[in-house]
Amino acid sequence: MTAEKTSQTPAISVGRVYLVGAGPGDPGLLTLRGAECLQQAELVLYDGLVNPLLLRHSRANSERTCRAEGPTGRHIPQEEINQRLIAAARQGKTVVRLKGGDPFIFGRGSEEAAALREAGIPFEVVPGITAATAAAVYTGISLTHRDHASAVAFITGHEDPAKPASALDYEALARFPGTLVFYMGLHRLDAIASALVAAGKPATTPVCVVCRATQPLQRTVTGTLADVASVVSAAGLHPPSLVIVGDCVKMREQARWFEDRPLFGLRIGITRPEEQSTDAARRAYELGALPVLLPTIEIAPPEDWTAVDNVLGRLDQFDWIIWTSSNGVRGLLGRLWELGGDTRRLNHAQLACIGTSTAAELEKYSLRADVVPPEYRAESLAAELSSKVSGKRVLWARASRGRDVLPQELTNAGASLEQVVVYHNRDVPTLPAHELRQIERGELDWIALSSPSIARSLARLLTPSARQHVGSRTRLASISPVTTAAALEVGLPIAAEATTYTWEGLFQCMVKLELERTQ
Repeated sequence: MTAEKTSQTPAISVGRVYLVGAGPGDPGLLTLRGAECLQQAELVLYDGLVNPLLLRHSRANSERTCRAEGPTGRHIPQEEINQRLIAAARQGKTVVRLKGGDPFIFGRGSEEAAALREAGIPFEVVPGITAATAAAVYTGISLTHRDHASAVAFITGHEDPAKPASALDYEALARFPGTLVFYMGLHRLDAIASALVAAGKPATTPVCVVCRATQPLQRTVTGTLADVASVVSAAGLHPPSLVIVGDCVKMREQARWFEDRPLFGLRIGITRPEEQSTDAARRAYELGALPVLLPTIEIAPPEDWTAVDNVLGRLDQFDWIIWTSSNGVRGLLGRLWELGGDTRRLNHAQLACIGTSTAAELEKYSLRADVVPPEYRAESLAAELSSKVSGKRVLWARASRGRDVLPQELTNAGASLEQVVVYHNRDVPTLPAHELRQIERGELDWIALSSPSIARSLARLLTPSARQHVGSRTRLASISPVTTAAALEVGLPIAAEATTYTWEGLFQCMVKLELERTQ
C-alpha cells in the first residue's frame, strides 16, 4: 500500500505591528527605538503630519494615511487603517504604523492597539515626543515653573463630533493651578478663549499659539485671552497648531532659542543625489532651515565592474592613487571590500584627494591623504602633485564624466596615468514635481550647488517660470569657484560662494549673507 502524497501550503507566521510615535515634526526627535523599528519594517503606514525624512530610516514600502477627505483626494478612514495593519501582519510582514507625536496622546493609537489585540496580532507601542512638550520647548516656554505653574493639563480642542455635548468642564479648567495646552484648537480658538473667560479665567491671561511646532516654518503668536483670536486671525496662522494658556508664556522671551537660529524659516534646496542628501538636510535643520530635496543628478555603480576589478588586482603596481570625489572613494574601496580585500592592499601607494570632504571620506576607511591641495579644484591638485609624480604610476578613480584638466596636467608632469570609472554621474530627467512648483512660486530662499555637474543639470531642469525667480527671490550658493564658473556659463547667477569647499562651507556662506542682510 502506497501512501498518497498531499500538497500543503506552508503556514505563514503572523507578523508584528509597531505603533511608533514619530514626534512633532523635527526628524531629530524620533526615538532610537522608533528608528530601530523603521529599520526592521517591511511596510510603513504613516500619518500626514509625519516628516517624510523619517522614512529614510526604512527601505520598506510606505503608504501615507489620513482619516478624512482633503484637497489632495481621498484619505484612508481609521477602520480601513486598522484592517490594513491586520491584513499585512497576517501576511507575515513587520509593519510600522508611524504616528505624529505620541500614539496615545490625542492620536488614535489606542484604538489601533485594541483592534490588533482583538485580531490576535502581536504589537508594540513606541512612545514619541508629544507636540505639547516639544512645542513649548521650541518656543521657549516652560510648561511648569516654580513661580508660575505647578501643573500642566493637555486638552483636546477638537472633540469627537458624535458627542452630544462637550466633556470639557471650563469652570474646572479656569480654576486649574497651572498651564493649559489645547491640541487642535486653532479653529475653535475664539470659543475656547471666551469659555475660559466666562468661567472666571482672567481675560489678561497670556496665551501663545504655535503652528508647525519644531519645524523650520514654525510660527508663534502671543496675546491674551481677550485678544488672541483676533491676533491669530490677523497673522494668518494655519493648523497644525497648539494653544498654550498660562503665566508661563511670559517667560518665552527669556528662553527662546529655536527661532534665533541663523537660517530659521528659510527654504533651502539641496541638490545632492537623493540617497546622499541626509547629512546636508540634517545640517539645514540644525541651522533652522527647511531642506527641500532637489536631486539634479544620480550616482550609479558601473554596469560592468571588469575594468575596476582588473585595477584592484594590480593595486601594488601604483605609486599614487587619486580621488576627486567622495563617491570615487566609496566606489573603489567599497568594491575592494566586496571582493574580499581591504585597505592593506593600498600599502604601496601614496594617496591624494582633491579636497577636505573627499579626504574625510577616505578617513572613514582609516586612511589619511598624503596630499590635499589648498583649493578644491583639479588645477590645484595637479600643481601639488606635479613635482611628485614624474616617472610614477598613478591611478585616478573617477566618475564617468568630468573635466580633463587633471589627466592633461599629470601627463605633462611625466606621470604614467591610468583612469578607471568607479561610478556613473547621470542627469535626472526632471525635478520632483512638488519641489519644482515651489521654485516656480518663488518659495525657495536658496538653492545650494555642490558641483559643476549639478549646476549644469539644474539649469537644464528649470522651467521658464522657475528661472524667473532664480537670482532674485531664490538665490544660489556655490561650493567652489569651479562650480561658480559652471553656473555662470549656463546663466545661473551666484549670490554666495563658499570659502571652504564643503557643504558646511556652503551653509556658512549663506549664514554670512543672511546676517549681513539683517544688520
